[in-house]
Amino acid sequence: MYDDILLPFDGSDGAAETLHHVAEIAHRADATIHLLFVADTTRDSVTVVETDVVDALVQKGEGIVEEAEETLDTLGVEYDSDVVQGNPAPTIVEYGDEYDYDLIAMPTHGRQGVSRYLLGSVTEKVVRLSSLPVLTARMEPDEQFQFPYENILIPTDGSPSAVRAGEYGCSLAAALDATVHVLSVVDEGSFGVDVRSGLARQEQAATEAVEGVVSEAADQGVTAVEHVEHGTPLEEILDTVDANDIDAVVMGTAGRRGAERILLGSVAEKTVRSVPVPVFTLANDE
Repeated sequence: MYDDILLPFDGSDGAAETLHHVAEIAHRADATIHLLFVADTTRDSVTVVETDVVDALVQKGEGIVEEAEETLDTLGVEYDSDVVQGNPAPTIVEYGDEYDYDLIAMPTHGRQGVSRYLLGSVTEKVVRLSSLPVLTARMEPDEQFQFPYENILIPTDGSPSAVRAGEYGCSLAAALDATVHVLSVVDEGSFGVDVRSGLARQEQAATEAVEGVVSEAADQGVTAVEHVEHGTPLEEILDTVDANDIDAVVMGTAGRRGAERILLGSVAEKTVRSVPVPVFTLANDE
C-alpha cells in the first residue's frame, strides 16, 4: 500500500491527531514515516543568543520533531525526521517530489504563533501544487478516525484526475478489504439556457463516470455501490459521507471545464475543509 509517507508536522492538536492516524496506516503497510518541520523563512525568526546567531523556528522545530519521534517510538513505527528552512507549501511539495514519497499527510489547520505554517491555507496550497497523493485530516472534537477504512467514497466526474483518483481509491479499498461508494453529482446550477438538454448530458456523463470507477473496482475485486445524485457537489459529498458511514474520501483535485464540470478544484478544496473524515486528493499526473 505504502512504503514511505511524508508527514509535515508542527505539534498542533490537528497535527498530533494526524500523526496517530498516519501511524496506524504506516503500521498496517509496514511503511516508514518521514517527519518534516519547515522553519518558515518568510518570517523573521533569527535572533542572537550569547553572540551566536540562531533561528528560533529551527530550534522550536527540532523540539517538536523530537516529541513526535517519542510518540512514534511508543507506537512502534519506523520513522526518520528532518528540519529544513523555506517557504512552507512549496518546500513541502518539492521535498516530497525530491524523495518520491508515496503520500503526503497533513492536518487542515495548525496552531497560531511560532509554528503556524500548517494553517489550512498552506495545506490547501500543498493539495493544489503536489503531484503526489495528499492525505488531509480534519478532526472533529471528541471523535477518532476509523482505520482500517471500511467504506471509502470516490466522487467522480470522469475527468483525468477523477479517473486517477478512482484507480487509487479502488486500490486502497482492495488493500483494506473496504467497500467503495462511487458518487457523481448532476449539478443543476451549472445549466445554461437549454436546461433540458443540459440535464440529459450531465446525467449521461455522471452515469458513465460512475460506471467507469465501478468497472475499475470490479477489476480489483472490490465491492462498489453506485450513487448518482442531483444537487451541488459539496452538499452531496457531505450527505453521502453522513448517510453511508464513510471513513475516507478519495478524489481528484480538478474537473473538466464547461457545461459538464462537476468536480472543479475548488470543490476538492472545500471538501478538504469541510468533510470530517480523511480526504485523499490526487492531481492528474499527465
